[in-house]
Amino acid sequence: MFTSGILRSHFRILAGALMTATIVTATPTQAASPAPLPFPFLLPPVASFEPPAAEPQTLAPSEDDATAYELPARLRRQVVNYATREAPGTVIIDTPNTYLYYVLGNGQAMRYGIGVGRDGFTWSGTQSVTRKAEWPDWTPPPEMIARQPYLPRHMAGGPGNPLGARAMYLGGTIYRIHGTNQAATIGTHVSSGCIRLTNQDVIDLYARVNVGAKVIVLPMDRRADLGRITR
Repeated sequence: MFTSGILRSHFRILAGALMTATIVTATPTQAASPAPLPFPFLLPPVASFEPPAAEPQTLAPSEDDATAYELPARLRRQVVNYATREAPGTVIIDTPNTYLYYVLGNGQAMRYGIGVGRDGFTWSGTQSVTRKAEWPDWTPPPEMIARQPYLPRHMAGGPGNPLGARAMYLGGTIYRIHGTNQAATIGTHVSSGCIRLTNQDVIDLYARVNVGAKVIVLPMDRRADLGRITR
């Protein structure tokens, strides 16, 4: 009896020790388990992403953009007082002053800034407009090819064409009144004898000039009346 009581007492002590060890061992594992979300279908909000502000971009001006170069005030298209005996519709090229006058009548003219022939390539005389063309093709004349063999033999019309947006052909000569996308050449002596205007100005002039219009080209040693701007 005494021995059985001792064995039962030892068994109870051993069982209690085993239970305590199990609780101690399990507690850290249970503590490490994350607590379940109260609403597992709701996700935490995602922080909004805002891309960094882009650096301002400066666009290079288009080759045909006249705003890339601002003409001096004297070379801008404007109505001026201009005394002449020539009939309305006549075109007068003031070569030394790099102006083109389109006679309006009643003592007024529309004045445009132009580029004219460089030294040795100016000319003078009276011609008429024999043909008009929009976005004309360019075929350099043989005289020009002889001086500049690298030039193309033909170039289709378009923004990159040296004749620009419009052309008015003068008599049976190789000369034309035409446009250009090189606005900085207006007011200079730069061409091979043709008269050039900005594309905007040549479009305006083209709408005014008729086939058959008289064109007077003044020599370098004769200066036309500069004309006074009307206000």
